[in-house]
Amino acid sequence: MNQNETPHSQFGRPRKFSSPEEIQKKIDDFFLDCEKRGKPITITGLALALDTTRETLMDYEYSRGDDFSDAVKKAKLKVQRYAEEQLFEKGGSGPIFALKNHGWRDHASLEHRGQISIKESDREIIDRFLKQTKEQQNDE
Repeated sequence: MNQNETPHSQFGRPRKFSSPEEIQKKIDDFFLDCEKRGKPITITGLALALDTTRETLMDYEYSRGDDFSDAVKKAKLKVQRYAEEQLFEKGGSGPIFALKNHGWRDHASLEHRGQISIKESDREIIDRFLKQTKEQQNDE
């Protein structure tokens, strides 16, 4: 173990950062650098600034109950905010793609009022389908 790594459990690999304050400082430096240079704020950029991978960054995010997790979660929120703001300022598919990578999704809803007419031949197909579905559920 080198001097910059500290164990995070009795098992597994040691942490890359010795304290939550250390990772937070590097995160803050990344955001300041992006702002100063007019660079986009991205998860990949954050991972590179922390000299780690996206996967390792996500490991820190999901290490529940510690300050490392909070720092990474807040950083990811800033990345998402940046993508959202780009939608309002510039539009385009890039910010939409970035947000979908953060678990966002398109959702459309359709509301119908009135009647729906179904031809008799279509009704038979629908009835057979519903019957088969019900039989499959009963078999499980």
